Amino acid sequence: MDERWLTVEDICRYLNVSNETVYKWIEQRDMPAHRVGRRWMFKQNEVDDWVRSGGASDKADSNDSDEKRG
Repeated sequence: MDERWLTVEDICRYLNVSNETVYKWIEQRDMPAHRVGRRWMFKQNEVDDWVRSGGASDKADSNDSDEKRG
């Protein structure tokens, strides 16, 4: 059974996050996304695997954590 492609809006609703967060995850955390023309598209199973592996976890950048320990 083929899984349908999800849009940014679909993923935002699915993960309950803003589109700004999704674009940041694509750029900074290697969120699995595929460029189709000018749009980003997603396969739900790839996103699920990425979330399970910790890709969406709140992790401070090393610079931020160093400043907090300061």
